[in-house]
Amino acid sequence: MTTAKELTLYQRSGAYIPRVAAVHDLCGYGNCSLGVAIPVLSAAGCDVCPIPTSLFSAHTGFPVFHMHDTTSMLDDYLDAWDQEGVELDAIYSGFLGSAEQVGVIERLYREHPTALRMVDPVMGDNGRKYSTYSDEMCEATGRLVEGADVLTPNLTEASILTRIPYEGQDVSDAYVTRMMDALLDRGAKVVVIKGVARNDGLIRNFVAGQDVDLDKTSGERLPFLLHGTGDLFASGLLAAIMCGRSLRDAVGFAGALVHDAMVVSREQPHYQQRGVSFESVLGEVTDLLR
Repeated sequence: MTTAKELTLYQRSGAYIPRVAAVHDLCGYGNCSLGVAIPVLSAAGCDVCPIPTSLFSAHTGFPVFHMHDTTSMLDDYLDAWDQEGVELDAIYSGFLGSAEQVGVIERLYREHPTALRMVDPVMGDNGRKYSTYSDEMCEATGRLVEGADVLTPNLTEASILTRIPYEGQDVSDAYVTRMMDALLDRGAKVVVIKGVARNDGLIRNFVAGQDVDLDKTSGERLPFLLHGTGDLFASGLLAAIMCGRSLRDAVGFAGALVHDAMVVSREQPHYQQRGVSFESVLGEVTDLLR
């Protein structure tokens, strides 16, 4: 067994710019998904290649939004990539528009077998599935657990994937470990359970792997919630990994990035509806390249 501090999942080579396929939705208004992944990973010196799983007028935290499912175009989209000989160093998936899109991600895995696989199973929060997610979609998303190099669920998503009943946020280490063990048993190589917010003023992120001892990082818990923080955490985590940081350092970096962005967000108009404002802390991401 090794420690998260010792494990590096990607070795950056000189001036090479790694190419990351970001399989997420795109929102016209509200910070989340591709609107977060593209700038964060770009700031880390990555070439971000978006695969839009759906188009939203605004994220689902708004009472009114329009969604367009892009499933019908994705095979042609990837066929064109094949003809151009696109090569990928990482495949990073998040919110999906349909159960069929899991097959699109599996196609990417087959065609790019050496790419790092990061799965953020964006299905719900606070004990509830998102309104656009059906049981069929959750079941299909579960197929991505096996073989994931990094899997980043919150407690709600871990509960959906493991069928371990959701018990809220103020849970014991043993409860979190039970969920992580179940996900590792399903074939994930590394699991990061993010945003465990106990009633002690701290928020914790847990990490463990098939060959990695359990570890956790913690930081100040701010007294409010924001849409898009999960996307920012996962994108910050992958940014640090693609810059060659150790797994533990990457988890710690992602947690600190979310905290700092939330502090900035609180000063913005309509921040609780608009979502996480990360733009002015992107310098923390570019510092990863130093």
